[in-house]
Amino acid sequence: MEKALEEVLKRRLSFIYKDEEKQKKALHKIAQNLDKYENGAECTRRFSQADSILITYGDTIIDGDRPGLQVLEAFLKKYVKNAINAVHILPMYPYTSDDGFSVTDYRKINPRLGNWNNIKQLSQDYSLMFDAVINHISKSSEWFQRYLKGEDPYKDYFITCDPNEDYSSVTRPRALPLLTKVETVEGEKFVWTTFSDDQIDLNFECPELLAEVLDILMFYAENGAKYIRLDAIGFMWKELGTSCMHLSQTHEIIKLMKDVLRAYFPEIRIVTETNVPHEDNISYFGNGYDEADLVYQFPLPPLTMFSLLTGNAEVFAKWMERLSLPSDKVTYFNFLSSHDGIGVRPTEGILTREEQQILVDAALKNGGAVSYKDNGDGTQSPYELNINYQDALAGPDASDEERIAKFLAAETILLSLQGIPGIYIHSLLGSRNDYYGKTVSGIPRRINREKLSYDYIEDQLREETNRKRIFDELIRRLNIRKGETAFSPTAGQEVRKIDPEVLTFIRSNEETGERIWVLINVTGKDKTITEPQVKGKNLLGTGENVSGNIRLKPWECAWVKEQ
Repeated sequence: MEKALEEVLKRRLSFIYKDEEKQKKALHKIAQNLDKYENGAECTRRFSQADSILITYGDTIIDGDRPGLQVLEAFLKKYVKNAINAVHILPMYPYTSDDGFSVTDYRKINPRLGNWNNIKQLSQDYSLMFDAVINHISKSSEWFQRYLKGEDPYKDYFITCDPNEDYSSVTRPRALPLLTKVETVEGEKFVWTTFSDDQIDLNFECPELLAEVLDILMFYAENGAKYIRLDAIGFMWKELGTSCMHLSQTHEIIKLMKDVLRAYFPEIRIVTETNVPHEDNISYFGNGYDEADLVYQFPLPPLTMFSLLTGNAEVFAKWMERLSLPSDKVTYFNFLSSHDGIGVRPTEGILTREEQQILVDAALKNGGAVSYKDNGDGTQSPYELNINYQDALAGPDASDEERIAKFLAAETILLSLQGIPGIYIHSLLGSRNDYYGKTVSGIPRRINREKLSYDYIEDQLREETNRKRIFDELIRRLNIRKGETAFSPTAGQEVRKIDPEVLTFIRSNEETGERIWVLINVTGKDKTITEPQVKGKNLLGTGENVSGNIRLKPWECAWVKEQ
């Protein structure tokens, strides 16, 4: 380890640990682990309009007993090709629950998906995002089993709690007990479990644990990761008397991870996932250089949904005006749909309770469910909407034309905004609510996690189906987008308030001089926008030129590139 990095780590560790012995222990163990790696060359990689990320489980598409990663690779190469250049593989490790987020071994691949050679093969054609599920680990993991036996250093890997303490100020994402009783060789103990009794929170106050997790991230980088997603990272550090969310030690640990990864694997990008209000979320950018490279844009899914349900983009436009990036080295990870639901909490301070209720009512009416968080005072409030995004926008009484038009409008908002778009595989494939999966499992999130056979998908993409209509149009728009420098994550973004029913903004690239007007009709009626400045070619149309008057059909979108 070079001297400069050692000094940086000393400073970070002195902030994280007040105990000097812990600082020394952590530094020694980290240095030992780093001995097997060589320093990386200077990073030349920049964000560009060609960057887009497919979000998928390794076995969303299945083909008999064939390993899931092989099936995924075959699908991508045949159908997606280079319209998308990166893939976020949701937890691909052995697990016991929560569809992969209760990991038993961070260094192994779930055998149903394949092995590390399959990952290496996929990484030849696509940049890969690995999940680092490091807030918690399965109770069946070797780490926790050795904790139960009282073995060093594992007896300090987890948070042993006094159930008589006051935990009322702790933020709870789920209405489940915070502490879980376990039997150890030393008798009955209580451990901290933020998400479930099968997901035991890790104790980052233990220096050996910090060093081990850091080494796992290095292992991911060495094995093909170009992005590392820090799952539920806001909960990482615990301190009684606080919310135990976004504590300064959490931020400092992420900065330490960034320092080490940047020294040895400088092209790695850190992505933080924090389903929280906007200001807390963007705090993970740090100063724009020292923390996350991308943060999840959590207000985007509910605000897009709200705009299309109400036929009014005023709230969305006001929110957009407040967006700013601390540097050109970081950007937003934009998404609408994912393996999780549509978060309601990120709209706090943006939507009123009455406006939030519009989202809740639509989700319930359109076949979804609502999960709630415990507020700590005996009350609960909506946490997320569990529903497929296409169904979230239009109820069972809507025509196919209306539902698909609304859905494509939403996805075009996603593709147009400053940042890197993340497209969930079920959005790309035009999926709907999976009532069977939700009902049989009893897990609300399964409504948007259906497994599809490869043969079925091939049949659907050959015929004139709704899936094919959506897939073909999203691929077309992705291919258009990646050729336009105005859509680079570093290009500017300016909101234009012309009509509240048409979301209008300009993407402009100072380096190339390219400007594109984005116009999205969020209503079910024809709209005509009169704006003399809008002159150019509509990239989403049939090549027609636009000058002054833009006519948009219900939920139609336009990308007008200035000539």
